[in-house]
Amino acid sequence: MTRISRLCLALMTCIGLLASTPASAERLKDLASIGGVRQNQLIGYGLVVGLDGSGDQTTQTPFTVQSIINMLGNLGITLPPGQSLQLRNVAAVMVTANLPPFARPGQQIDVTVSSMGNARSLKGGTLVMTPLKGADGQIYAMAQGNLAVSGAGGAAGGTKVTVNHLSAGRIPGGATVERAVPSPVGQGGSVFVELNDADFGTAQNVVDAINRVAPGSAQAVDGRQIQVRAPDDPNQRVAFLGRLENLDVTPAMQAAKVIVNSRTGSVVMNQKVALQNCAVAHGSLTVTVSNDPQVSQPGPLSGGQTVVTNKGSVDIKQEGGTLFNIKGGTNLADVVKALNAVGANPLELISILQAMKASGALRAELEVI
Repeated sequence: MTRISRLCLALMTCIGLLASTPASAERLKDLASIGGVRQNQLIGYGLVVGLDGSGDQTTQTPFTVQSIINMLGNLGITLPPGQSLQLRNVAAVMVTANLPPFARPGQQIDVTVSSMGNARSLKGGTLVMTPLKGADGQIYAMAQGNLAVSGAGGAAGGTKVTVNHLSAGRIPGGATVERAVPSPVGQGGSVFVELNDADFGTAQNVVDAINRVAPGSAQAVDGRQIQVRAPDDPNQRVAFLGRLENLDVTPAMQAAKVIVNSRTGSVVMNQKVALQNCAVAHGSLTVTVSNDPQVSQPGPLSGGQTVVTNKGSVDIKQEGGTLFNIKGGTNLADVVKALNAVGANPLELISILQAMKASGALRAELEVI
């Protein structure tokens, strides 16, 4: 039995022992990906035809008219010079798609079609043949088909009702792959396992998990990438990677972090967030602006005119803030209990967390998104 065969047999034995692994362990495929196995974005410009009068207003979107003239010219139809086209059943669109790894010519992929003009709706339209290009300018797929738009709308008497979005749709299996993207996975004597999130502890745990079943085959390059020796034979390499992805790995505990969304007021923190003893005084500030219209009526037979004036007033009210003594805590339950004692709403809590971070009382990374 060769050394490569023994590696594969050892990995297969490890997969059979998954039931005995700790509950906190995760599959390697959930924590990392194989280097070179990735999607590629494709984009193209095309036309959607067959709309029921909801297409582009060609006087405001001249590129739609130019595209129609060019398309008709390629089909052998020549329009007289200076011809003004007033078409309402055509819309200029951008077509996007993701080319999956290992895609081969003839494979079908889904595409998304989005209006780039002033079309009111793409419902019922058909995308005509559109080449999809990659970042290198090469054509990798051709798209064509009927759009599926999950929406509805109607207008009458100046009233308009729209359900969902009508300016974008999808074509399931609407593009055919014409060119394959070379993949480096099958080249060289090693493969690279790349963690989704860089972490030196998790990288070392991955190395240990692989070396337990294939001693000496894995080594960490840095906090994200692990180099693993793999079989040279393509069939054995595919089997090796399949077993490698199902290894159980216990990820290292992440750094303490608080995520704040300033637009929605959402605050999310992980388990390692800790607080030091501190005191917080919190008071609400309310600004009220009012506008009172007043009518000035002229006297009888004075010849004056009625005048309407606006009297504005601004009132600022600040509620008294109570000083809270927040006790430090090293677990998430204590932190939540201490912050709830302040009685602030989520938007006010953002300012309190920022102040705690500046004072050193918040033992976590504060990230605003």
